[in-house]
Amino acid sequence: MHKIAVSSFKGGTAKTSTSLHIGAALARFHRQKVLLIDLDAQANLTTGLGYDPDAQDSMAPVFQGQKKIQEVILPTAVKNLDLIPADTWLERVEVTGPLAADRYSHERLKEILKTLNYDAVIIDTPPSLCWLTESALIAADHSLICATPEFYSIKGLQRLSQFMNSISQRHPFNILGVALSFWNPRGKSNDAFLEVIESTFPGKLLASKVRRDICVSEASVYGKPIFDVAPKARASEDYRALTKELLKRM
Repeated sequence: MHKIAVSSFKGGTAKTSTSLHIGAALARFHRQKVLLIDLDAQANLTTGLGYDPDAQDSMAPVFQGQKKIQEVILPTAVKNLDLIPADTWLERVEVTGPLAADRYSHERLKEILKTLNYDAVIIDTPPSLCWLTESALIAADHSLICATPEFYSIKGLQRLSQFMNSISQRHPFNILGVALSFWNPRGKSNDAFLEVIESTFPGKLLASKVRRDICVSEASVYGKPIFDVAPKARASEDYRALTKELLKRM
């Protein structure tokens, strides 16, 4: 079972869209049994798959020991693709209940995931260096980093790198690569951005880049992956190529 934490240090990097579409591509085109875990209290992954986050249980009661993880798993419209939704409780879950007194609480997710039977578990983390992101990286075998060719996104990679290095010294994991979204092949500053990525994560820049495509936003309105709504769109092609590249790296 491959456990992948999808991370970034700022919002707007298409982290959630990347999590959703890699999971959907693995399930639809590679016949894998996939679980998506939404650990971002904004719950965009949850709504992007057609669920109301206020009407569902998240990982919060599982972290607190009130429920088993199997009790909060939901099916999606995509065959072989399941979801654990998010809610606002996640935002402060580590300072409430028994977690507040547990100095090793950030290792709890790793133990919880051992009870599952999937080909891949993809964890959509918050866009910050918080307890939930640390828990996901400790639980993961792999990390996928999301970025956009913009100044603040690229600068955030350097702090994310330091955070990951600190965790990996105690809990080793493999960095699959850096996935670029909203890519414009004609961007004037592309070379400068790519140089920063290469210096921060040497050899980790993924060749498959996801081009800007309004169809991604339109698909989220329907609560479905882009493969269902616009299968011939350029982002659909890009996400399929990105998934194939990640499979090779795993």
